[in-house]
Amino acid sequence: MGTNAKGRTVMEVGDDGVALITIINPPVNSLSFDVLFSLKENYEQALQRNDVKAIVITGARGKFSGGFDISAFGGLQGGQKGPFSKPGFVAVDILTDTVEAARKPSVAAIDGLALGGGLEIAMTCHARISTPTAQLGLPELQLGLIPGFGGTQRLPRLVGLTKSLEMMLTSKPVKGEEAFDLGLVDALVSPDELVSTARRWALEILERRRPWVASLHKTSKLESLGEAREILKFARAQVRKRAPNVKHPLVCIDVIEEGIASGPRAGLWKEAEAFQELLHSETCKSLVHIFFSQPNLQSRVKKGKMTQEKFDKTISLIKGTLGYESFKDVDMVIEAVIENISLKQQIFSELEKYCPPHCILATNTSTIDLNLIGEKTKSQDRIVGAHFFSPAHIMPLLEIVRTNKTSPQVIIDLFDVGKKIKKTPVVVGNCTGFAVNRMFFPYPQAALLLIERGADAYQIDKVMTKFGMPMGPFRLLDLVGFGVAIASGTQYIENFPERTYTSLLIPLMQGDGRQGESTQKGFYTYGDKRRANPDPELKKYIEKLRSMSGVDIDPKLAKLSEKDIVEMMFFPVVNEACRVLAEGIAVKAADLDIASVMGMGFPPYRGGVIFWADSIGSKYIYSKLEEWSKIYGGFFKPCAYLAERAAKGASLSAPLDEAKSRL
Repeated sequence: MGTNAKGRTVMEVGDDGVALITIINPPVNSLSFDVLFSLKENYEQALQRNDVKAIVITGARGKFSGGFDISAFGGLQGGQKGPFSKPGFVAVDILTDTVEAARKPSVAAIDGLALGGGLEIAMTCHARISTPTAQLGLPELQLGLIPGFGGTQRLPRLVGLTKSLEMMLTSKPVKGEEAFDLGLVDALVSPDELVSTARRWALEILERRRPWVASLHKTSKLESLGEAREILKFARAQVRKRAPNVKHPLVCIDVIEEGIASGPRAGLWKEAEAFQELLHSETCKSLVHIFFSQPNLQSRVKKGKMTQEKFDKTISLIKGTLGYESFKDVDMVIEAVIENISLKQQIFSELEKYCPPHCILATNTSTIDLNLIGEKTKSQDRIVGAHFFSPAHIMPLLEIVRTNKTSPQVIIDLFDVGKKIKKTPVVVGNCTGFAVNRMFFPYPQAALLLIERGADAYQIDKVMTKFGMPMGPFRLLDLVGFGVAIASGTQYIENFPERTYTSLLIPLMQGDGRQGESTQKGFYTYGDKRRANPDPELKKYIEKLRSMSGVDIDPKLAKLSEKDIVEMMFFPVVNEACRVLAEGIAVKAADLDIASVMGMGFPPYRGGVIFWADSIGSKYIYSKLEEWSKIYGGFFKPCAYLAERAAKGASLSAPLDEAKSRL
């Protein structure tokens, strides 16, 4: 953030001899180097003043601190020099050597948020007082980092190794009540009593009526070295299983172990070095990019278990009906029938008759042009796309699709509804497939092209999951079902015939009663527990298709490397994403990045489709697509947007001056 930031701390000394240092950096009192150096300056002044007996640190306006300002990461990752370039080492100096080692006791008064660096400051104090509803946590791993202000060393010593690993590796905060039970805070009080209680507590520490605890040297919660290493070994195994493509969780575990095995001071230095290295990693850059690409948004979708009482209450709000008569008082209708144009047109004609004039008429279609759906209505200003991604209760993205006639108020209202139901709304223009599905329609088509010419279907799925996708294209086709795949594929064939790869493999398999997972047979076979098993019979369908179409095996495709598979699968996706940008369907590249992550499961640590493509370079992507198009046809033909960027050596995410957004 540098020295231009407005963050600061202020100090007031009361008649009781307690200096109250308040962090001020709205809206969440985030940390910056200005805040840290201001904290050090005020702290050293408090230590030098004879009228100061003890110190309390708190945050302004009911928030302790939301952690280090993420917007500062851009400068740090870009090679910022000077004292601001190594935050971990600066923190050791300010927090460990100044705050924790001080000869005057300190107490943290925590309300609202104490996250990341905010909690790490609190843990350097000699005690912590919290409100019951405050949130305390170390969420750095969701940004590709580890705690860098001493958190990897102090949290295990305050709450124990197992709980600290859970809090850091999952990035989940705890409320004040749980923090008290864990020993992370020493007392719970109401917000009105927070500062006064902290002041008394600090004086009682000075008078030796309360323990004076330096968290860094606390050992009572730590297991023996042998037990600790077994716990850490188990944690590593779980991380490798759940997140095989990222290294920062393993680095976090290594740093924790260093502190237990070699002492906390050694752990601090290893933490600072590791933080600095991870800060410049591609994973961190990608996750920070995704963080800033999320509008109106919490960084994680909450995943809590629903109680029976809440379930019953929710179910009681649902009412079934066999006709449209009860629709006369509704404010919004979301249609979600199968992808059949005539059926949707019929439904919207009926809705227009029965719904009140202000009612929003939304469709959950994933591919069909909204102008076609609303063609037979007079209320086209009320028609909007509300595309939820499957499974809707898990996937966070909501694609809001507007036509040229959709009322702005309808967009605003649907956007508000999306936020209230904890979705990430992205507004896009109207076309076949809209932004996300259109961008990704080449993904399964590329897979079909490859296996029909000699590539192995199960190797492709394996490489895609190794890349970071939730599942490969053939497992995905089984999941959505062959009927849906054919219906949506037909839309692309009709609207983009020059660049759509038409395959008869799925209809051929469907003719034998295969529909995917629903019939326990598709590209895979499925047992009672939905476990996908490779099917030897797939080979006969591919061979039959080759004999019907006259397609020969390409020896090169039969021996593709993992890198080749990734490129041949995703470069067509990048190509279509470029068309989406060029046509103004999406406002900016970051919208496609966040949509690809939240709608299609593109790995967030790769930053989204366009961000990932820019890390490779437009020239290289263009050259490969051009090469493949000469061999395999128009499916791979690079679009004009990509060709122009490649010729200029420009990034794909840079704004196009001549692009006029449909939004």
